[in-house]
Amino acid sequence: MTRYRLQTSPDKAALAHAAAAAMAAVIRNAATRQPRCVMALAGGSTPEAAYGHLGQEDLPWERVELVLGDERWVDVQDPASNARMVRHRLLSGSRAHRARLHPVATHLPNPEAAARAYGDLLQTLCPGQPPRLDLALLGLGDDGHTASLFPGTAAVNVEDEWVTVGLGKGLPRVSMTAPLLSAARQVIILVAGAAKRQALERLLDPQEDPARTPAKLVAPKGEVLVLCDEAAVSVG
Repeated sequence: MTRYRLQTSPDKAALAHAAAAAMAAVIRNAATRQPRCVMALAGGSTPEAAYGHLGQEDLPWERVELVLGDERWVDVQDPASNARMVRHRLLSGSRAHRARLHPVATHLPNPEAAARAYGDLLQTLCPGQPPRLDLALLGLGDDGHTASLFPGTAAVNVEDEWVTVGLGKGLPRVSMTAPLLSAARQVIILVAGAAKRQALERLLDPQEDPARTPAKLVAPKGEVLVLCDEAAVSVG
């Protein structure tokens, strides 16, 4: 059974600082034992705010490899692109500019080709079966999805690939699969806002069906750190 450790911040601003501190700790710890740190980043407004703080940290950024937990099938300059957001919020004009971002190749002919290429890239960056990320930073949708593993879609059932094609909110997406995310040395899930209360309750419920809440499919051997704000925590 997956173990969740809940850490609550007073509000979204404090949550962003807590998330940045947790990511910085992963980088520092990785630097003591290996040549590089491979981190899978999430999209969304809460991670975006955290990246702004993280980029100011004095860290061995030249040894950090950044990948994306998922990406919408859009041009890299599209406002909906996670790669674009990471470049603007984390890498531009900050100490983190020395880190290397590996975007999903959305210039390829189709999402399937991009998923295969991204799986090959991950196998090169962090060899293993599955590849072992140092960090998987994830969000939690109000429908229980994480990365682009949406309820009722084929992506949630993929167990023989590290990257697959998902469909969410009308857009094709390239997404890491549950087995890959579960193999990460550290999994952190960010949850903010009252709209996420029910999804967070379901995530923490041992009886919850992962088919309804795919975030539960991310089940590492160690604990999952859940960073949330007070608005996301149910009262009463």
